[in-house]
Amino acid sequence: MNKKNLAYLQIHPKDNVLVALRDLPEFSQVEYAGETIVLKQTVKAKHKFTITPMSQDSEVFMYGVLVGKLNYDLDAGVLINTENLRHAAEDFKLGERKLAWTKPNVQAFEGRTFNGFHRSNGQVGTANYWLVIPLVFCENRNVLTLKAALEEKLGYQVQAKDYSNEVDALISKYKSGASVDELLGLDLQANPSGLGKNRLFPQVDGVKFLNHDMGCGGTRMDSDALCGLLAGYITHPNVAGATVLSLGCQHAQASILRAEISKRDPQFDKPLYIFEQQLEGTEQDLMQKALKSTFVGLAQANEMKRTPAGLDKLVIGLECGGSDGFSGISANPTLGYLSDMLVSLGGSVILAEFPELCGVEQELSDRCETSEMATYFMQLMKTYNAKAEADGSGFYMNPSPGNIRDGLITDAIKSAGAAKKGGTSPVTAVVDYPGLANGPGLNLLCTPGNDVESTTAEVAAGANVVLFTTGLGTPTGNPIAPVIKISSNTKIYEKMPDIIDINCGTIIDGEEQIEEAAHRVLEYVIEVASGERSAKAVLLGQDDFIPWRRGVSL
Repeated sequence: MNKKNLAYLQIHPKDNVLVALRDLPEFSQVEYAGETIVLKQTVKAKHKFTITPMSQDSEVFMYGVLVGKLNYDLDAGVLINTENLRHAAEDFKLGERKLAWTKPNVQAFEGRTFNGFHRSNGQVGTANYWLVIPLVFCENRNVLTLKAALEEKLGYQVQAKDYSNEVDALISKYKSGASVDELLGLDLQANPSGLGKNRLFPQVDGVKFLNHDMGCGGTRMDSDALCGLLAGYITHPNVAGATVLSLGCQHAQASILRAEISKRDPQFDKPLYIFEQQLEGTEQDLMQKALKSTFVGLAQANEMKRTPAGLDKLVIGLECGGSDGFSGISANPTLGYLSDMLVSLGGSVILAEFPELCGVEQELSDRCETSEMATYFMQLMKTYNAKAEADGSGFYMNPSPGNIRDGLITDAIKSAGAAKKGGTSPVTAVVDYPGLANGPGLNLLCTPGNDVESTTAEVAAGANVVLFTTGLGTPTGNPIAPVIKISSNTKIYEKMPDIIDINCGTIIDGEEQIEEAAHRVLEYVIEVASGERSAKAVLLGQDDFIPWRRGVSL
């Protein structure tokens, strides 16, 4: 797609609908396959319309796969919407291995490096953090107390935008008798945000405090999964060490956490301090020990320096949120091409969000390196969907109101576009939550489609950088891994420059091809991984962290 002013697009030769790349007024004439189609109503950019008359229950294809069936007869040139289209997806079964793929040209990146933090187990971090974690929600208050004591004093407090001046101005105007219209029209200026300065430990990027509402009172499966998730963060290459606070009597026991750490890193040698309040006694005793240990750990972490590492040490999590009708034809395929590049260079990528793989199961299972791996992937998909349907919320209910408003009418449409992030390389591993998925090649990780839950899981699985595509805009970040936001369209990039890092709307605008955009994104990733540039989510202090309760979360 390199022609400017292109008004509509057929994504795949098998598709029987077209995508509007700009608003098409009612009665517009569309030339397709030697025929002239007259639009029966206005079709907004990102939405789809029929190209031939279609009868009730006809199958609709996009990206070359089934994405829905018609509820009633439609003429050519009719807008596809939630009234006339219902979700439908292809059945899937164990098929033949389809492992052949065309590797992209990576000559421009061969031998390239980034400057990272090398750990004793061979992994390389793109950052260097210390963690303070509660094993159970009962310790959240103590974690926040530690945060209040440490963060500002050590120079790690993110300088968020200060709106107090605006409040003072509003108060002053109100007291002077200003009208409602005058108050609403007041020109306000906020003090800018930014990272903390004058750090005592300059080689440590921050102390991160990961509060949550789990650890006890739920199922043992959830508390065990929490321990696995936290172990993934403690053993993560972006983490130098951790302080863990436990009450003592909860389901999520320190012994379970240690066992999960050992599973992920049998030779684990990072500083790890675990304190149980019921053993320590008074809060003062607990907090003083935690403070002293954390301070000593930070001093040790500060001795680490960034040194060069090959791009094969990158583990990139692939994520999307606030998706739109352009995500599957600009930002997501850009990440797909980048994924294939990184795999060719010996690196790792993680494709997650299983509810958003509905309809492309056959392709992905066929790309699994072994039949056993393919069977496991299909089992995870079927079990997850069956659980969702039992609770009255199958995969078909995944699209949000924002997704639907901007062209993602069914889950299969959303999924077919979302899966483009995974490129075309063979699947080298299929991993269930909250396991490690950081092996070379393309890893499939079972997570929900929920942005924060999935990003939280991808980082626990080993992602040291997350690439996050969005068409509607989202501030999502992560405490320990940079989350780089990539827009699918230029409009949202220009509207939300404070949260979006890179624009792939250039592809829709006809200014750039997917391969060029992928090269540009990878250059950006290298800068972020080297500490030369900060992702917008890091600058905003967007430390989103939500463990997945293994119930229904789409």
